[in-house]
Amino acid sequence: LLVQNLLAGLAQGLLPEQIDALRGRIMTLLARGGVSPQRTAQVVRILPMAGRAYDPQVFRQVVAATLAGQRLDIRYLARSSGQVSERQVSPQRLVRYRDNWYLDAWCHRREALRSFAIDAVHAAQPQDEPAKALPEAELDAHFGAAYGIFAGSAPQRALLRFAPSRARWVAAEQWHPAQFGRWLEDGSYELFVPYGDPRELLLDVMRYGAEVEVLEPPALRAEVAARLRAAAVLYGPAPE
Repeated sequence: LLVQNLLAGLAQGLLPEQIDALRGRIMTLLARGGVSPQRTAQVVRILPMAGRAYDPQVFRQVVAATLAGQRLDIRYLARSSGQVSERQVSPQRLVRYRDNWYLDAWCHRREALRSFAIDAVHAAQPQDEPAKALPEAELDAHFGAAYGIFAGSAPQRALLRFAPSRARWVAAEQWHPAQFGRWLEDGSYELFVPYGDPRELLLDVMRYGAEVEVLEPPALRAEVAARLRAAAVLYGPAPE
């Protein structure tokens, strides 16, 4: 049931004929098990969150080049600067993260590993030249150490203290494979999280509002405080 539901959401950008054929086979297996097609939508729901639209043709080209081990010419929009650049990349992995697709690749222009959001790729054209292949261990070390989607090393460690009202939820979550947590006597929970680029960590911390306090490092604490003060200004003084 889960696979059937997932395929319905992944059909965009993939080969629709093959996806439909696979879904048909799954429906046949479900029917043999006594599950009606209508039950699929009734008992299993997958709720996407903050997914960004991408060009299906671009996605097909990226998938094709990645599976075939070919280099790929792309036109890429850097949202931080608004600049569009031409790149030739060697695809390494396709990553589905928080309902969005990313391409981990070797960028021949930068001569370094980069992660590209598929929805920010405006054009893609596979090339005949084989892609540069990198060892799995090198890819894991580069893309798996930092926090969230950001790659690179994780030289810093954040110490977060969550209020008892939120502690039980956070204690059950995995924020990072190398995290460490501990309970305090008052029912609060401290979480140690490695990170490099703080941008995604900042967003995750701020969604907890007053139920979390950044204790370390000082620079991260100061950045969260500055953002909270700026947000408070938008709402004006508290009513008397």
